[in-house]
Amino acid sequence: MTSSETTTTMTRPATGAVATLAAALLGFFVVTLDAVIVNVALPAIRADLGGGITGLQWVVDGYTLLFAAFLLSAGSLTDRIGAKRAFGLGVGMFVLSSLACGVAPALPALVVCRFLQGAAAALVMPSSMALIGQAFPDPARRARAVAVWAMGGAVASSVGPVLGGVLTLASWRWIFLINLPAGAVALALLARVAPSAHHRVPFDRYGQVTGVVAMAALVYGAIEAGRGGLTAPQVVAAFALAIASMTAFVLVERRVAAPMLPLDLFRSRTVVTAVLIGFAFMVGYYGMPFVVSLLLQQNGLSAVQTGTVFLPMMLAGLVLTPLVPRLTERVSTRPVVTAGLVLMAAGLVVLALLPATTPGWVTAAVMVLVGLGGPAVIPPVITVLLGAVGPARTGTASGVLNTSRQLGGALAVAVFGALLNAPAGLAAGTRVSLLLAAGVTAAAAFAAVALPVRTRSTKGFR
Repeated sequence: MTSSETTTTMTRPATGAVATLAAALLGFFVVTLDAVIVNVALPAIRADLGGGITGLQWVVDGYTLLFAAFLLSAGSLTDRIGAKRAFGLGVGMFVLSSLACGVAPALPALVVCRFLQGAAAALVMPSSMALIGQAFPDPARRARAVAVWAMGGAVASSVGPVLGGVLTLASWRWIFLINLPAGAVALALLARVAPSAHHRVPFDRYGQVTGVVAMAALVYGAIEAGRGGLTAPQVVAAFALAIASMTAFVLVERRVAAPMLPLDLFRSRTVVTAVLIGFAFMVGYYGMPFVVSLLLQQNGLSAVQTGTVFLPMMLAGLVLTPLVPRLTERVSTRPVVTAGLVLMAAGLVVLALLPATTPGWVTAAVMVLVGLGGPAVIPPVITVLLGAVGPARTGTASGVLNTSRQLGGALAVAVFGALLNAPAGLAAGTRVSLLLAAGVTAAAAFAAVALPVRTRSTKGFR
């Protein structure tokens, strides 16, 4: 730690650590909830605000677009201004943008507010992970804290579809206004957290601009390709801009004195493997609900009934989440992550082969395999990643991992959407999409053999 950095003790009082974990969990809860709760409310939004399918699609995709585009910037900002300050700024922005969504008078205004929500969520995600890394320096305690933090996302994923359907019975606006009390509690808890370390280094302006443009253009191109095809002018232009911006980004990061993304991070096999697994995991974990929910509703289920089909999958993940840290302590990280990815791939294959007339309860039972893969993959990977980088880079590393995850989810929805619109029909498109997701997940299982193994004697990683 140099004189240019503001330091804090790494050993926090127990109450401070608990407050840190609770605040981070609530932050993760609300940003995850808004990624899953809105889908079932789209018909009600259209009935109230009007607009076509394209406008409604941007209500969903606008959140993901800005989430992915600003994650790298948010991770870098977290390291520079401190995790506590960044988290407070992100949650405050998220609460205000949620309020704006809840009172939006027209569809364009709602889309703009969803953009703001996505940008705020991008700041909440890496700062919440960085807070945990700073509050729990011991690897074993950190692993358990990450598992508890992950329960925020697991609970949000579990209740999101059903909660969205129930709240929509009163008004679709409540799916956004519900974020206000959760955000207020998170900010109250944050007041009890000790200040975080921050690093006064030059701001990487050109890296910020080129990185955001590259991510935004890539996600936008993928979304538009799902609707207009790969040869559509706007798609070709978006991908060309993404390539040019990414090239410029790499050149800037190689030459700038204080890069927002130090490229030497990728010299670590652990970092590269974690990023690849994060991307592949989201292809299956977010892509599968997208296609299956459409198929179930085409087969006659309501939005609330569709949400209940996903409940066993999400609840299975919720139950397993607190057990994973002790399991990794016993058998190490690598076999747990690999087994989780294998279970996911198997579940996706079985889902793809189920006939269209399969009862909903059978589909729900098969999806449990995918749900078990969730807590077995991401929390251990996050723990390994935080242990592989220094404290000064936890925000940046978290931003890299979550960027790969959001891109995996966004690209899956875009590609699978194109397959669903193919002449073969929705059922055939669903089958191909699930098999593709299974293949990507299986490839990640092979990549997981590069993860480090925790040694029992030192509780470290090699």
